[in-house]
Amino acid sequence: MFIKQVSVFIENVPGKLSEVTKILGENGVDISALTLADTTDFGILRLIVNDPDKACAALREHSFIVKLSDVVAVVIDDKPGGLTAVLDILGSAQVSVEYLYAFVGSQDGHAVVVLRPDDALAAVKALEENRVSTLEPKDIYRI
Repeated sequence: MFIKQVSVFIENVPGKLSEVTKILGENGVDISALTLADTTDFGILRLIVNDPDKACAALREHSFIVKLSDVVAVVIDDKPGGLTAVLDILGSAQVSVEYLYAFVGSQDGHAVVVLRPDDALAAVKALEENRVSTLEPKDIYRI
């Protein structure tokens, strides 16, 4: 139901992002999706990986600040208005979306979006009631 997302706080200096990806690669951690939000001094790198616990341990060994969060991977119609339909369902359920990003890959002509709702349980309930597909961890970590 919930996907574990790895968030890494990194300094906004040359080479830091590469350092993170190198550490993950050296530890056999495969990145399926990512987004980076930055400010002048630091960034928050959010990742979906095949082994979130291993990723966190490896990065912490190198003094990175890391956090695991629950997110939801939603399968949407890959057409104009596909995302709006899902956001309308969440809005009607009084669920706010803190952030979202597209997933690299697709599901039989459908797009996959990772979203962080303010109330993950309410979000999943509303999506299920409206027959919106979500991906299980086993499905998303292996893509």
